[in-house]
Amino acid sequence: MSKIIIFDTTLRDGEQSPGASLDHKEKLQIARQLSNLNIDVMEAGFPITSEGDFKSVSSIAKEIRDVSICALARAVDKDIDCAAKALKSAESPRIHVFLATSEIHRKHKLIKAKEEIIKTAVRGVKRAKKYVDNVEFSPEDASRTEPDFLVEVLEAVIEAGARTVNIPDTVGYAIPEQYAALIKNLKDNVKNINDAVISVHCHNDLGLAVANSLAAVKAGATQVECTINGIGERAGNASLEEIVMALKTRKDFFRHTTGIKTKEIVATSKIVSGLTGLRIQRNKAIVGENAFAHESGVHQDGVLKESTTYEIMKPEEIGLPKTNIVLGKLSGRHAFKRRVKALGYELPDEEFEQTFSQFKLLADKKKDIYDQDIEALIQNEKSEVPHIYELESISINCAPVPTASIRLRIGKDKIVADSAKGDGSIDAIFKTVDLLTGIKGTLLDYNVRSVTSGKDALGEASVDVEVKGNTYKGRAVSTDTIEASANAYLNAINKVAIKHRKKKTN
Repeated sequence: MSKIIIFDTTLRDGEQSPGASLDHKEKLQIARQLSNLNIDVMEAGFPITSEGDFKSVSSIAKEIRDVSICALARAVDKDIDCAAKALKSAESPRIHVFLATSEIHRKHKLIKAKEEIIKTAVRGVKRAKKYVDNVEFSPEDASRTEPDFLVEVLEAVIEAGARTVNIPDTVGYAIPEQYAALIKNLKDNVKNINDAVISVHCHNDLGLAVANSLAAVKAGATQVECTINGIGERAGNASLEEIVMALKTRKDFFRHTTGIKTKEIVATSKIVSGLTGLRIQRNKAIVGENAFAHESGVHQDGVLKESTTYEIMKPEEIGLPKTNIVLGKLSGRHAFKRRVKALGYELPDEEFEQTFSQFKLLADKKKDIYDQDIEALIQNEKSEVPHIYELESISINCAPVPTASIRLRIGKDKIVADSAKGDGSIDAIFKTVDLLTGIKGTLLDYNVRSVTSGKDALGEASVDVEVKGNTYKGRAVSTDTIEASANAYLNAINKVAIKHRKKKTN
C-alpha cells in the first residue's frame, strides 16, 4: 500500500477565497495546526504579491519543521527570487513555479506561442533549481491544454529539474473519467515521467474537485493538492478531509494511505473556519455539523444498535467525541429513552410515554431540542397533577382592552369556552380561567424565565395562587410564554379542584 503525498494549499489558494484574508498571526496559527495534522507539503503563500505574504511565508519557513514549506511563483525571475528569499530559513523548501499552457490562456492572457511557453517554463524551473533542489512545476489550466502539447511541456520541465509536475484543473472543467484518462496519458507518453511525482490540483466549479482528485489517484497520481474545508478560489478546491477520509475509508479500493493524523481533522477545520470567517455548511461531508448526526428514528435505532448500519466512519477517527443523536420530530422512542437515561432519569412506562408525547409536540414547534428542554419536560410531567381542566386553546386580543378567549376541556368530553377582560394579557387569562372553572384565585406571585437556549427557547411560568386561605403552586413550560402562563395557573387550579373533590369523596 503506497503513500499519497498531501499538499495543503489552505494558506495560499484557500486564502484566495473572497473574504478570507488572513493576517500574519492567523496564518501562523493555521500553519501550526497544519503541522499537527501532519501534512507533507504546506504551500505557505505567494511571496511576491505583498509584504504581508512575504513576511508570513518567511515566518512559517522559520518556525515550522518536519513539513516541506512551499512558496508559489510565476515563471518570472523576480517571483522566483522573492520566493527563494522567503524560504531562506526553511528546513525543507520547495518553490512552486507555474505558467499557463492552454490555448485559451496562450491566446488571450499571455499572447505567446507554444515554443515560447516551453522556453519560459524551462527557464523558470532552472532558476528555481539554483535555489532549491525541490522544484514543482504547474502548467496552469492543464485540463484544457492540448494533450500532446502538455506532454512536451512536462518532458521539458522534468529534464530541467522539476521533481514534481502538477496537473491543475484550474477552472474545475474536468470530469473524473476524462481527468483520469489525462493522467494515464501522461504516464504512458511523458518519457521521463518516472523522474517526477505526478500531482493534481482540482477546483470545484462543477462540484467534482474531490471526485476528480480521487480518479487521478486511481490513475497513478501520487500527490494531491487540497485545502481544509475545501476553501479556495470561486467554488473552492478539493477538500483535504474528504480526500483523506475517502482514501482511509475505502483503502480496499484505492490501496493507498496518507500520513495525516485524522484525529486532528475537526480541530483544524474549526480553526480555519473561525479565522477565515468562512462557515461550514451543516451537511458538509466529514466536518459538517450534520455529518455524524442522526434525527430519523429509523436511523437512530440502527446506529444505537450497531453504528455501522448508518455510519461508514467512526466520529472518533476525525476527532469528534461521539455520534450526535439529534432529537427532533422524526426521533423514535429508543433514542429519546437513551437520552433521558443519559440525563439521569428513570421514568416509569406511563410517565415516559407522557413525556415522549410532550417531546413530540415540542419538536413540532421547536427546531433545536436541547438537553435542558428534555429536563424541563420531565420535570413538568413529574410535577403534573391529574387534569380536571385542560387547556384546549387560547387567544389574546390586546386592543382596545386586553381580552383572553379560552377553551377548556373538562374530563374527557366536555368543552367550555368564555372570555374575560383584564389589566393586561396575563390578568385577562387568569380571570377567564376563574370564570370557566368557578374557582376564584388570588395571584400572590408570578414569574416567567427562559430555561433553554435560542430564540425558540422554552419558557417556564410559575405562579403562587391563594384560594380560601390556602396557597397553591403551579408551573408549566412551553415555547409560548402565554401558553405556559395559562397552564401554570391551570396547574394550580387543578390542585384546588382535586383537593375539593377528595373532600367531597371523604
